Amino acid sequence: MNAYDLLRPLVFQLDPETAHRLTLTLLAKLPVHPTRHTHTPIKVMGLNFPNRLGLAAGLDKDGEAIDAWFALGFGHVEIGTVTPRPQPGNPRPRLFRLPEAQGIINRMGFNNHGIDALLTHVARARRSGILGINIGKNAKTPIERAADDYLIDLIKAYAAPAYLTVTISSANTKNLRELQGGAALDHLLAQLKAAQARLAEQHGKYTPIAVKIAPDLDTEQINEMAALFRQHRIDAVIATNTTLARSGVEHLAHGDEAGGLSGAPVFAASTRVLAEFHLALAGEVPLIGAGGVLNGADARAKRTTGADLVQIYSGLIYRGPALIDECIAALAQTTD
Repeated sequence: MNAYDLLRPLVFQLDPETAHRLTLTLLAKLPVHPTRHTHTPIKVMGLNFPNRLGLAAGLDKDGEAIDAWFALGFGHVEIGTVTPRPQPGNPRPRLFRLPEAQGIINRMGFNNHGIDALLTHVARARRSGILGINIGKNAKTPIERAADDYLIDLIKAYAAPAYLTVTISSANTKNLRELQGGAALDHLLAQLKAAQARLAEQHGKYTPIAVKIAPDLDTEQINEMAALFRQHRIDAVIATNTTLARSGVEHLAHGDEAGGLSGAPVFAASTRVLAEFHLALAGEVPLIGAGGVLNGADARAKRTTGADLVQIYSGLIYRGPALIDECIAALAQTTD
């Protein structure tokens, strides 16, 4: 039993969002020791990752504890989702644990302090690995103007991270998932890639753009999206975000709460989508596997299904820092 196993019962007595806030505050204040980047480095999106494991977006929305995450061993850290303007998100309570299923339901609603505040934190960070910034749109921005918000984020943040992620798959921003297909996705990707080309010339730096998608997609939708990702030369796809499904948890306390479900209950659906994108993209676009990784075997399964990199978030709530080393070791045992 490790230290986190002893502390977890105490942490779980706190309201989930209070525990989250306390954890971030403590991490941001702790002295940071040299980072332990272990095992095999890998090149993805033209970037040299110290290892295949990363922190998924959502845990550190404003980039408050960047150096602490790297010190824990992550090869890459994705902060955000951040929006052009600060916003409070949805009313509390909006975060719920489902311990019997090792799941979490959230309807946070992109609560964050805005892109300018996040970039202030990024500028202060020493960063010993690959930093990604996950960008989104403000809730009050009409869906038909969503591209405007993404472009504001892209322009402001372009020079700061190693890569950017465009989230079009949150379960908690009204109509956002409408951007996942057809003319809306085509239009958004065209604008993002055009801006990326201009900014690359302006800054003398190419910042890759990844797109994060939902697990609630059928094969037809996946094939349509994959064709657009290939057409527009998107740099990576993150599969997946949280799910709207409640299969297997509907009988649990809080299992019927509105929001996106993450953790172990989303593993099968997210891995299926990952596998279908791996087939549809035919190796032309790198894949980052996320969703339901609770142990090293789960991380290895994402890798063998087609993921070049793997991200974790909810698993940390249930397993603590020991999960990081376990997943890095498991991923190091996989081959290309």
